[in-house]
Amino acid sequence: MSDPIHKVRFHGVAAYEILAPDGRRILLDPFFAGNPACSVAAEDFDRVDLIIVTHAARDHLGDTPAIARRTGATVLCGNEVQAYLRALDVPQSQIRPTAWGMRLEICGFEIQTIECRHCSGATMPDGSFVSGIPLAYIIELGGGVRWYHPGDTSLFSDMRLQGELYQPTIGSLGIANPSGIADPRPGRKLTTDLSPREGLLAAQWLGLKTVLPCHYTDPDDPLVRQFQRCLEEAKAAGERVPESLVLMPSEWISLDSNGSVRRLSGA
Repeated sequence: MSDPIHKVRFHGVAAYEILAPDGRRILLDPFFAGNPACSVAAEDFDRVDLIIVTHAARDHLGDTPAIARRTGATVLCGNEVQAYLRALDVPQSQIRPTAWGMRLEICGFEIQTIECRHCSGATMPDGSFVSGIPLAYIIELGGGVRWYHPGDTSLFSDMRLQGELYQPTIGSLGIANPSGIADPRPGRKLTTDLSPREGLLAAQWLGLKTVLPCHYTDPDDPLVRQFQRCLEEAKAAGERVPESLVLMPSEWISLDSNGSVRRLSGA
């Protein structure tokens, strides 16, 4: 018999909700307000035990301050996010800063902080700017289930080493650009940090059994389709590739200790 099932809900972009069998709830990069794919709001959560933030971009930091103040949740983050949260009156007692290489037990979960390749910065309430090092995490969910969550990352060769050391079994990888979110900056993004081909390599190097492509608001995004084609072509060529699940926003999946991942019709 397998261990109890964890349930996970995707909220669009890189926002996930993990619900443990005992009711503990983790929010990953809870970008709700301003996220056109998201059907929930910060005030919809009565219980949140842990919020994990990868970096200070608004589409990842999101509603963290409001949720933390309302629920008393612990926030795991980098120092630049900590500074931003403190400026918005989140109590220091709720914030646990971390850095690459640090392993923590927090809210009953073991979490390994590891390197990713991106950037992190935010404008503070007083108009000053704060920056720091973006973080990726591997969350031990029990029964051999290890969730990899980088928020945003580009491809780098030490992903192979991370796969050997920490053996993540399921992970989210950003391979698209979210639509419906205003960006006044010049130019046009042709890919996000990982192109579809680079996303395939990242999933292979990390040794994932299941990959959840993300960083989209529309699951029919052309980059998502291209990523799926890359997986199919690699499999046809005899390469080892993970199972890929393209989730609809608000869709739930279950994670079982035997390694199975399946879609659920409801929570």
